[in-house]
Amino acid sequence: MEDRILVVDDEEAICRAIAQRLTMEGYTSATARNGKEALHLLYFGKYSLVITDIRMPEMDGLELLKEMKTLCPQVLAIMMTGHLEINKVVEALRFGAYDFILKPFDLDLVVFSVRRALEKKRLEDLIEGYDQHLEKLIEERTEKLRRAYEMLKETHLDSVKILAGAISAKDPYTRGHSDRVRKWSVPMARKLSFSEKKLESLELGALLHDVGMIGIKDEVLQKQDPLSPEEYQHIQEHPLIGVKIVEEGISFKDEIPMIRHHHERFDGSGYPDGLAGESIPLEARIISIADAFDAMTSLRPYRQEMSREDALAELEKSKGKQFDPQIVEIFLGEKIYNSSI
Repeated sequence: MEDRILVVDDEEAICRAIAQRLTMEGYTSATARNGKEALHLLYFGKYSLVITDIRMPEMDGLELLKEMKTLCPQVLAIMMTGHLEINKVVEALRFGAYDFILKPFDLDLVVFSVRRALEKKRLEDLIEGYDQHLEKLIEERTEKLRRAYEMLKETHLDSVKILAGAISAKDPYTRGHSDRVRKWSVPMARKLSFSEKKLESLELGALLHDVGMIGIKDEVLQKQDPLSPEEYQHIQEHPLIGVKIVEEGISFKDEIPMIRHHHERFDGSGYPDGLAGESIPLEARIISIADAFDAMTSLRPYRQEMSREDALAELEKSKGKQFDPQIVEIFLGEKIYNSSI
């Protein structure tokens, strides 16, 4: 079936620009000015994907997303917004939003997101089709199903990276931070004999550990001077904001403890819950070391970056206080900081 895309925005120029670019890419598209018009088109036509603004008159994008869940749950949705509000993000994720595009946007990014979304849909349709005939075709199709699953898993990881990229977009000083934390966390976990399933979960948790930064004010993130006590307390809210963002989606249930506890300290003086020692989830203890090392060796608005040697010395000094001594020894002894995945 031909992929048809519905573009929904109350600004005609945006609808027209996206529709024209999608036509150039070989897609068939239609446009609507609000959620009510979009629902009418969805009721009478078949669409694979909806690209919708959040803020619109009569029926906004979130209301449209809720109605789509009942009317056409198989249709994917990409949300557009110029205001990345935490409550809107949480609600959209709850009702199945596939991706977010921040305005003003680059049309190349829109096309990239559309391609990924439609590829995900094709893979899901393929897997569903296999499920219906699995008993008959198990011997013949197992390898193809495995490949489809691996591609779907990659697409899911790419979606998480897009969300991590939205965090970096708020603060240019942390660009690439989540991916570096992932890069250093995985080899530490391998040395601790994590299974492949637990490694996959750790990768997602490392990429999402700072997702709560979406809810932190820009003026605090980008402040050039040291933070006030009130501002520092605001920053400390980001693990709980991150949990709120992901807890409604069953896809990230296993990653919630990593997001919540990556700022706990081994001596119990961390936040948000003051956990100590092995009561801190092992994955969170791993991520905290990679997180701290990258923070120390990265430039911040209010300070210069540390040298690698000084940062490694700080990790050594903080064994048993901030960090799990055993995991620090792995990071230092195995020279994990030189790892590349």
